[in-house]
Amino acid sequence: MLHLGKDYPKGSDYFRLRLKSAFSKNAQVTDPQKIEQMIKHGEFVVKEIQALYMLKKYRTLKQRLVKKEIDCVGLFFFFFF
Repeated sequence: MLHLGKDYPKGSDYFRLRLKSAFSKNAQVTDPQKIEQMIKHGEFVVKEIQALYMLKKYRTLKQRLVKKEIDCVGLFFFFFF
C-alpha cells in the first residue's frame, strides 16, 4: 500500500503517516476473523486507490486529446478559410 501513496494528492508523507496510524491502531487485534476482515478491507482500499489513479490518468489524457483536437481544428480554419 505504501507504494500507492507516492502519487497521493496530499503527498506521500501524508499518506505514509495515515497508513502507519491505521496499522498501529489495529496492532493489538488477535481475533483471526477480525484480521481477515481487515485484510479484505485493505485489499478493497487498494483497489479503490488504483481506480482513482486510473480515473485521474484517463481524465488527463482525455483533456489533452480534446485540447489537441481543438488546436488542430483551429489551425484547419486558419489555413483554409
